[in-house]
Amino acid sequence: MQTIMIVEDDPKITKHLQDYIEKYGYDVSFVTDFERIMEVFQETKPNLVLLDINLPSYDGFYWCRQIRTASTCPVIFISARTGEMDQVMALENGGDDFITKPFSAEIVMAKIRSQLRRAYGEYAQDAKERFLEVEGLKLLPERLELTFAGEETFLSKKEADIIETLMNRYPRVAGREDLLEKLWDDQTYVDENTLNVNITRVRKKLQAVGIEDGVETVRGVGYRLKSM
Repeated sequence: MQTIMIVEDDPKITKHLQDYIEKYGYDVSFVTDFERIMEVFQETKPNLVLLDINLPSYDGFYWCRQIRTASTCPVIFISARTGEMDQVMALENGGDDFITKPFSAEIVMAKIRSQLRRAYGEYAQDAKERFLEVEGLKLLPERLELTFAGEETFLSKKEADIIETLMNRYPRVAGREDLLEKLWDDQTYVDENTLNVNITRVRKKLQAVGIEDGVETVRGVGYRLKSM
């Protein structure tokens, strides 16, 4: 059963959305502590997020950027803001769609279904979930999960990209240029220091699943995933 996460600080709107979405057979998670949005996201692993813009402490644009460091799941903004620039900001900060308040529950449901089909269903580029496995180490890139010998840890998007590159190259060396290119997107320039920091984080994530010294530095060339 797919899960929809609601991030909305008006309890009446949250309840209205929850009742309507559950009527169509979906699970619903929602946030009550708006300092724990990413914790709730990691705990529930939703298939889609409904996200308000005006929230306590940090706005929805900030939280969408945080979600995008961990997941590519669809994010639909729901907001009373009707300005064109707000909609542009929502899309530029990682959102997939925008619904203005007051809204029709039927429209919200139609947009949810559309985004779920595009991401996971009949319109998805590859509805079959990808995974990589090397000597018992298993990476689920879409879920940002890494498992080994019964242990599991969650990854950031950049950590998953590095591990995927290392696994694809195993037992060969992944060049620094290859890793930098993998990490560099249209919005964020990645330098050598950023790569070093992310390699350190990858080593810690491998330690979390019981693999010590999991990444070998090949001086002047790049990095290699060590044998388990």
